[in-house]
Amino acid sequence: MAAPKKRRGPSGGQGRPGRALALILIAMVALTGGMFWSGHTTPRLGIDLAGGTTITLKAEAEPGQENAVNETNMNTAVGIIERRVNGLGVQEAEVQTQGRENIVVNIPKGTDQEQARQQVGTTAQLYFRPVLSVVGSDPVPTPSASTTPSPGSSAKPSGKPSASAPDKADKGKDDKATSSATPSASATTQGRPVTDALKKAPSPSATASGSPSAKPSGSATPGATPSATPGGTTPDAKVQQQFATLNCNDKQQRANAGKGVKPTETTVACGQNSLGQWEKYLLGPAEVDGKDVDDAQGVLDQQRGMWIVQMEFTSGGTKKFQAITSKLSQQAPPMNQFAIVLDGEVVSAPQVNQTLGASAEISGNFNQKSAQELGNILSYGALPLSFKEQSVTTVTAALGGEQLRAGLIAGAIGLALVIIYLVVYYRGLSLIAILSLAASAVLTYTIMSLLGPAIGFALNLPAVCGAIVAIGITADSFIVYFERIRDEIREGRTLRPAVERAWPRARRTILVSDFVSFLAAAVLFIVTVGKVQGFAFTLGLTTLLDVVVVFLFTKPLMTLLARGKFFGGQHPWSGLDPKRLGAQPPLRRTRRPAVSTEPKEA
Repeated sequence: MAAPKKRRGPSGGQGRPGRALALILIAMVALTGGMFWSGHTTPRLGIDLAGGTTITLKAEAEPGQENAVNETNMNTAVGIIERRVNGLGVQEAEVQTQGRENIVVNIPKGTDQEQARQQVGTTAQLYFRPVLSVVGSDPVPTPSASTTPSPGSSAKPSGKPSASAPDKADKGKDDKATSSATPSASATTQGRPVTDALKKAPSPSATASGSPSAKPSGSATPGATPSATPGGTTPDAKVQQQFATLNCNDKQQRANAGKGVKPTETTVACGQNSLGQWEKYLLGPAEVDGKDVDDAQGVLDQQRGMWIVQMEFTSGGTKKFQAITSKLSQQAPPMNQFAIVLDGEVVSAPQVNQTLGASAEISGNFNQKSAQELGNILSYGALPLSFKEQSVTTVTAALGGEQLRAGLIAGAIGLALVIIYLVVYYRGLSLIAILSLAASAVLTYTIMSLLGPAIGFALNLPAVCGAIVAIGITADSFIVYFERIRDEIREGRTLRPAVERAWPRARRTILVSDFVSFLAAAVLFIVTVGKVQGFAFTLGLTTLLDVVVVFLFTKPLMTLLARGKFFGGQHPWSGLDPKRLGAQPPLRRTRRPAVSTEPKEA
């Protein structure tokens, strides 16, 4: 005897609507609690609402170098400009490419517009300066030589990149054996990317190739200021005082360190070591300019199995680099280092133990990304690429507030019209729609507030428009479901069967409609840039939330209310009155008369 088939439960989870409601309510409470816990209780506003400055730059290549405007160079420029803007103490600035040859810089209110234009519009300044002294940023007592080795001492574990002449296939083995220098523990920022997001990740410690240096480390005592640079220039008292008082942990002091100093003068600068800690440098006059670098790139040395940065110099740069490395190689740490300084900040400070010429390499504890980014930085000083200011748009805080107020008023009017329509046409059913809209609003607001600090999402005016459009999309989903239920009632069914029979057909329609809206938002987000992306992002987000609300809130709530007296009894004000809907009584099958098959008599 065959086992009886199990009776399938009602579709749509009619028997357990409370679980779905509990799930979405828990999500709403969690998001709201997370919003208050993080302290970000309002969405982050964009430039057009909060006020600020938008600067558009266009990349221009030198004649005959049109290929210089490419993705790699543009991304390098974005990183450098972002670093400059952050150096101004600007919070939540945005720097991004727009199309193939444009860079858009959005700077919030509270920033000197003229200063910002000067910072983002000038060409990057890259110099090679000899290191005179390097110490930790915080003022600490000088350690005793008998207890703790100095940062420049070769007895300390190594974390410093070294500069060396690259191995050549046609050179002798002896040259290869002595080509690299020993890393020093006073090392800072080896091959460190320039973007602030990458600065925060400390690089793992590693030892460059070569045997340990046997040079004395007496001049490497922290805070010790040499009497003269390798070139013979003596730091004046003013620079020495700046070095003594500089605190690189202070963002403003880092930005102002060495500002306005000529390349021929001694200066101070800040840089990060391999552990992500800030250190301060006393640097000599620039010996090599960034334009003297002919080419630089991060490559994988197959023989040693490590990432290195290879540099090629111009004919003029070769002479300069040869002269300075000849002097540095005769010095004790840290004065045998040269600092690669970009816009006043040390991005790398390799050690030199031999005279270098037209080619050199920087080795250390690089990974692929850090080696390639340092190569891009070194190349940027020689790139045949400059930027021309296309436009500058400034929005005051007052104007931004007026635009935000206008957007909110428009959204309130649209929401009010939708609610009025629902109340007039659907009567009691409008309560379910209004509650669903409220649930969607809570989810949208809390997620937008949390996405600001999480991914940098900013609510601009087009994004507000996307949220207003989403009101209609969400209301359309409710209308589809309600109309399916009313159609079932018109066919003579009671409410509870009508709710469950209407759901599968309404569900398909809602999913197809929302899929089309989300697809349009995704395509718009991918192919556009700037503020239009805000509209696309908001539209896509609210479309996804519409599906969540309809499945986990509207449908379960409708199922529960259908069991009650007001809706279940199909009250005239419930919006489900059979008489008002013109319902027909259910058709009843009647027995047809039997038809005789006998032939009739003539």
